[in-house]
Amino acid sequence: MLSEKMTDTLNNQLNKEIYSAYLYMSMSAYSSYSGLKGFANWFMVQYQEEMAHAMKIYDYIDSQGQQVKLMAIDQPPTEFESSLDMFEKTLKHEQFVTKSINDLVDLAISEKDHATNIFLQWFVTEQIEEEGNDNEILSRLKLAGEDGNGLLMIDKELLARVFTPPQNL
Repeated sequence: MLSEKMTDTLNNQLNKEIYSAYLYMSMSAYSSYSGLKGFANWFMVQYQEEMAHAMKIYDYIDSQGQQVKLMAIDQPPTEFESSLDMFEKTLKHEQFVTKSINDLVDLAISEKDHATNIFLQWFVTEQIEEEGNDNEILSRLKLAGEDGNGLLMIDKELLARVFTPPQNL
C-alpha cells in the first residue's frame, strides 16, 4: 500500500507529466505555425508519449487502491526564438523531469516501498532515452547553424517519427 506522502508525490508527478504533454503540444503548434511540419510532428509524438507516461502513473496509483488527484495545469509558453531554443528548453525540461523521477525513487527507497521503486525504474530508463534524444537533436541543430537547408533536412527527418505506445500500458 502506498503511503500518503508517496501517493501525493506520485499525483504531483502525474501533473508534471501532463504539463510536459501540454508543453510539447504548444511546441508542436508553434512549429506547425512556423512551417516546420517535421518539428511539429516530433513534438506531437512527444506529447503522446508524455500522456502515456501520465496514464502509466494514473493506473499505478489506482491499482494501489489510492485516489488519483488531478491538478490545474499551468499554461506553457507559446512563443520560441527558434527550433534550437525549443530543443534547449526541451532538454532543460527533461532534466527537471529526471530530477523529479530520481526524487521519487529516493522516496520509495527511504520508505522501503519496493513495489513503487520497481515501478519507477521504467521511468528512470525512459529519462535516459529522452535526454539522449534531445541532446542528439540539439547537436544536429547546432551543426546546421543558421543554414536554412540544414534546418529543412532535420525537419524532414523529424517528420518520420511515429508514436509507439509503451508495451505495458
